[in-house]
Amino acid sequence: MPHLGVCLLESDLAGRETTLIEKLTDAVVAVYGEWARSTVVVRLTGLPPSRWGIGGTPAQAPSPSVTFGIREAVFSRPDADEIVARLVRGVTDAIVDVFGERVRAGVTVELVGTPAGRTAIGGVVVTS
Repeated sequence: MPHLGVCLLESDLAGRETTLIEKLTDAVVAVYGEWARSTVVVRLTGLPPSRWGIGGTPAQAPSPSVTFGIREAVFSRPDADEIVARLVRGVTDAIVDVFGERVRAGVTVELVGTPAGRTAIGGVVVTS
């Protein structure tokens, strides 16, 4: 179950929530296939400028930052490098589609692998 947490300035996010959620979901589906659409979770966190710092000072115009939680097993696949590259490229392109080319150079995507048996839904551990 792919989980994407996106942090960005509230002023950049306002009014673009639905479009961003749709484009990020489409980016994941482009890699995994249509079956994954219903499992993609996107959480958007809009921050005021005073709560985002870079280099010890408040950031002036930070690009969105994405934490992308996926199953750890993907990193052991023979095609792992290709999958990772496609996910990162797709997520970055989705963000650029919504916020413009000015953000591309600063968009960060962190893929975080979760081992099997370390996630639960509804109080039940997911083992596969």
